[in-house]
Amino acid sequence: DIGLNGDSGEVEYLLFHTNDPAFRSKASFRSAVNCYIEAVRQLAHEILELTAEGLGVPPHTFSRVGFGEHTDPQILTVLRSNGVGGLQVSNPDGMWVPVFPDPSAFCVNVGDLLQVMTNGRFISLRHRALTYGKESRLSTSFFAGPPLQAKIGPLQAMVTTANQPRLYQTFTWSEYKNLAYSLRLEDSRLDMFRTGKGLEDP
Repeated sequence: DIGLNGDSGEVEYLLFHTNDPAFRSKASFRSAVNCYIEAVRQLAHEILELTAEGLGVPPHTFSRVGFGEHTDPQILTVLRSNGVGGLQVSNPDGMWVPVFPDPSAFCVNVGDLLQVMTNGRFISLRHRALTYGKESRLSTSFFAGPPLQAKIGPLQAMVTTANQPRLYQTFTWSEYKNLAYSLRLEDSRLDMFRTGKGLEDP
Protein backbone atom coordinates (compact mmCIF):
# COMPACT_ATOMS: atom_id res chain seq x y z
CA ASP A 1 0.00 0.00 0.00
CA ILE A 2 1.14 3.52 -0.81
CA GLY A 3 -0.19 6.00 1.71
CA LEU A 4 -3.36 5.54 3.74
CA ASN A 5 -5.95 5.90 0.99
CA GLY A 6 -6.01 2.52 -0.71
CA ASP A 7 -3.46 3.16 -3.46
CA SER A 8 -1.28 0.20 -4.27
CA GLY A 9 1.89 -0.38 -6.23
CA GLU A 10 5.40 -1.68 -5.97
CA VAL A 11 8.18 0.73 -5.22
CA GLU A 12 11.55 0.63 -3.52
CA TYR A 13 13.26 3.86 -2.68
CA LEU A 14 15.98 5.53 -0.73
CA LEU A 15 15.13 8.95 0.63
CA PHE A 16 18.25 10.93 1.40
CA HIS A 17 18.36 13.75 3.88
CA THR A 18 21.95 14.80 3.38
CA ASN A 19 22.23 16.57 6.72
CA ASP A 20 21.61 13.26 8.53
CA PRO A 21 24.42 12.49 11.04
CA ALA A 22 24.82 9.04 9.46
CA PHE A 23 26.24 10.70 6.35
CA ARG A 24 28.96 12.42 8.35
CA SER A 25 30.80 9.14 8.84
CA LYS A 26 30.53 8.24 5.15
CA ALA A 27 32.32 11.21 3.63
CA SER A 28 32.72 9.89 0.08
CA PHE A 29 29.08 8.76 -0.20
CA ARG A 30 27.81 11.98 1.34
CA SER A 31 29.98 13.99 -1.01
CA ALA A 32 28.69 12.12 -4.07
CA VAL A 33 25.04 12.53 -3.03
CA ASN A 34 25.51 16.20 -2.18
CA CYS A 35 27.24 16.87 -5.52
CA TYR A 36 24.43 15.13 -7.39
CA ILE A 37 21.71 17.00 -5.50
CA GLU A 38 23.42 20.34 -6.09
CA ALA A 39 23.87 19.64 -9.81
CA VAL A 40 20.23 18.63 -10.28
CA ARG A 41 19.07 21.59 -8.16
CA GLN A 42 21.02 23.87 -10.51
CA LEU A 43 19.49 22.13 -13.55
CA ALA A 44 15.98 22.67 -12.12
CA HIS A 45 16.86 26.32 -11.42
CA GLU A 46 18.02 26.83 -15.02
CA ILE A 47 14.88 25.18 -16.42
CA LEU A 48 12.70 27.48 -14.32
CA GLU A 49 14.70 30.53 -15.42
CA LEU A 50 14.22 29.55 -19.08
CA THR A 51 10.53 29.01 -18.36
CA ALA A 52 10.25 32.56 -17.01
CA GLU A 53 12.12 33.93 -20.04
CA GLY A 54 9.90 32.01 -22.46
CA LEU A 55 6.74 33.27 -20.76
CA GLY A 56 8.00 36.84 -20.72
CA VAL A 57 7.87 37.21 -16.95
CA PRO A 58 10.70 38.66 -14.82
CA PRO A 59 13.77 36.51 -14.09
CA HIS A 60 13.61 34.45 -10.88
CA THR A 61 9.78 34.47 -10.99
CA PHE A 62 9.66 30.71 -10.49
CA SER A 63 13.08 29.96 -9.06
CA ARG A 64 12.91 32.61 -6.30
CA VAL A 65 10.28 30.50 -4.56
CA GLY A 66 13.08 28.24 -3.41
CA PHE A 67 13.52 24.50 -3.37
CA GLY A 68 12.58 22.07 -0.64
CA GLU A 69 14.00 18.61 -1.09
CA HIS A 70 11.76 15.52 -1.26
CA THR A 71 8.45 17.28 -1.70
CA ASP A 72 5.49 16.21 -3.76
CA PRO A 73 3.42 17.32 -5.89
CA GLN A 74 5.72 20.20 -6.54
CA ILE A 75 6.80 22.83 -9.07
CA LEU A 76 9.09 20.62 -11.13
CA THR A 77 10.44 17.07 -11.13
CA VAL A 78 13.79 16.19 -12.68
CA LEU A 79 13.96 12.45 -13.33
CA ARG A 80 16.75 10.21 -14.53
CA SER A 81 16.32 6.50 -15.26
CA ASN A 82 18.58 3.55 -15.96
CA GLY A 83 17.31 2.93 -19.47
CA VAL A 84 14.57 0.45 -18.58
CA GLY A 85 11.15 1.59 -19.83
CA GLY A 86 7.97 1.88 -17.83
CA LEU A 87 7.22 5.60 -17.48
CA GLN A 88 4.03 6.65 -19.25
CA VAL A 89 2.17 9.97 -19.55
CA SER A 90 -1.50 10.46 -20.29
CA ASN A 91 -2.29 12.55 -23.36
CA PRO A 92 -5.36 14.85 -23.50
CA ASP A 93 -7.45 11.97 -24.87
CA GLY A 94 -6.63 9.83 -21.83
CA MET A 95 -4.38 7.45 -23.78
CA TRP A 96 -1.18 6.29 -22.06
CA VAL A 97 1.94 7.13 -24.06
CA PRO A 98 5.31 5.58 -23.20
CA VAL A 99 8.26 7.82 -22.42
CA PHE A 100 11.23 6.05 -23.96
CA PRO A 101 14.10 5.91 -21.49
CA ASP A 102 17.39 7.60 -22.26
CA PRO A 103 19.97 7.08 -19.50
CA SER A 104 21.99 10.00 -20.87
CA ALA A 105 19.14 12.51 -20.49
CA PHE A 106 16.80 13.92 -17.87
CA CYS A 107 13.02 13.79 -18.04
CA VAL A 108 11.42 16.96 -16.68
CA ASN A 109 7.83 16.94 -15.44
CA VAL A 110 5.80 20.08 -14.83
CA GLY A 111 4.33 19.89 -11.34
CA ASP A 112 0.90 20.98 -10.15
CA LEU A 113 2.28 24.18 -8.62
CA LEU A 114 3.83 25.31 -11.92
CA GLN A 115 0.45 24.70 -13.59
CA VAL A 116 -1.15 27.02 -11.03
CA MET A 117 1.60 29.66 -11.29
CA THR A 118 1.27 29.75 -15.11
CA ASN A 119 -2.54 29.84 -14.78
CA GLY A 120 -2.87 26.63 -16.77
CA ARG A 121 -0.47 27.54 -19.56
CA PHE A 122 1.83 24.69 -18.51
CA ILE A 123 0.03 21.46 -17.66
CA SER A 124 0.98 18.93 -15.02
CA LEU A 125 0.43 15.66 -16.90
CA ARG A 126 -0.80 12.49 -15.25
CA HIS A 127 1.92 9.86 -15.35
CA ARG A 128 2.54 6.37 -14.09
CA ALA A 129 5.31 3.79 -13.94
CA LEU A 130 4.83 0.18 -14.98
CA THR A 131 7.25 -2.70 -14.99
CA TYR A 132 7.87 -5.00 -17.92
CA GLY A 133 9.67 -8.32 -17.96
CA LYS A 134 12.45 -9.15 -15.54
CA GLU A 135 14.55 -5.99 -15.76
CA SER A 136 14.38 -3.60 -12.82
CA ARG A 137 13.60 0.02 -13.53
CA LEU A 138 15.68 2.41 -11.46
CA SER A 139 15.03 6.12 -11.42
CA THR A 140 16.31 9.05 -9.42
CA SER A 141 13.97 11.99 -8.89
CA PHE A 142 14.61 15.51 -7.69
CA PHE A 143 11.48 17.34 -6.56
CA ALA A 144 11.73 21.13 -6.68
CA GLY A 145 9.23 22.59 -4.26
CA PRO A 146 8.80 25.80 -2.30
CA PRO A 147 8.99 26.43 1.46
CA LEU A 148 5.87 25.24 3.30
CA GLN A 149 4.43 28.73 3.87
CA ALA A 150 5.04 29.98 0.31
CA LYS A 151 1.88 31.38 -1.27
CA ILE A 152 1.09 29.80 -4.62
CA GLY A 153 -1.30 31.33 -7.14
CA PRO A 154 -1.44 32.44 -10.77
CA LEU A 155 1.17 35.05 -11.57
CA GLN A 156 -0.38 38.39 -12.46
CA ALA A 157 1.49 38.39 -15.77
CA MET A 158 -0.15 35.07 -16.69
CA VAL A 159 -3.61 36.56 -16.09
CA THR A 160 -3.24 40.03 -17.64
CA THR A 161 -1.04 39.28 -20.68
CA ALA A 162 -3.10 36.24 -21.65
CA ASN A 163 -6.32 38.16 -20.93
CA GLN A 164 -7.56 35.09 -19.13
CA PRO A 165 -9.41 34.90 -15.80
CA ARG A 166 -7.65 33.37 -12.83
CA LEU A 167 -8.15 29.63 -12.91
CA TYR A 168 -6.87 28.94 -9.39
CA GLN A 169 -7.15 30.37 -5.90
CA THR A 170 -4.08 31.33 -3.90
CA PHE A 171 -2.99 28.76 -1.31
CA THR A 172 0.12 27.81 0.62
CA TRP A 173 2.32 24.87 -0.23
CA SER A 174 1.52 23.47 3.20
CA GLU A 175 -2.23 23.58 2.50
CA TYR A 176 -1.71 21.88 -0.84
CA LYS A 177 0.50 19.14 0.59
CA ASN A 178 -2.01 18.43 3.36
CA LEU A 179 -4.79 18.08 0.79
CA ALA A 180 -2.64 15.95 -1.52
CA TYR A 181 -1.84 13.46 1.22
CA SER A 182 -5.52 13.16 2.15
CA LEU A 183 -6.54 12.03 -1.34
CA ARG A 184 -5.86 9.00 -3.53
CA LEU A 185 -3.07 9.25 -6.11
CA GLU A 186 -5.44 9.43 -9.08
CA ASP A 187 -7.65 12.15 -7.54
CA SER A 188 -7.43 15.59 -9.15
CA ARG A 189 -6.03 17.80 -6.40
CA LEU A 190 -6.03 21.00 -8.45
CA ASP A 191 -9.80 20.90 -8.90
CA MET A 192 -10.12 21.74 -5.20
CA PHE A 193 -8.39 25.08 -5.83
CA ARG A 194 -10.11 26.14 -9.05
CA THR A 195 -11.88 29.50 -9.05
CA GLY A 196 -15.16 30.50 -10.61
CA LYS A 197 -14.82 32.26 -13.96
CA GLY A 198 -13.17 35.63 -13.45
CA LEU A 199 -13.04 35.34 -9.66
CA GLU A 200 -10.63 37.85 -8.19
CA ASP A 201 -8.03 36.60 -5.73
CA PRO A 202 -5.28 39.14 -4.98
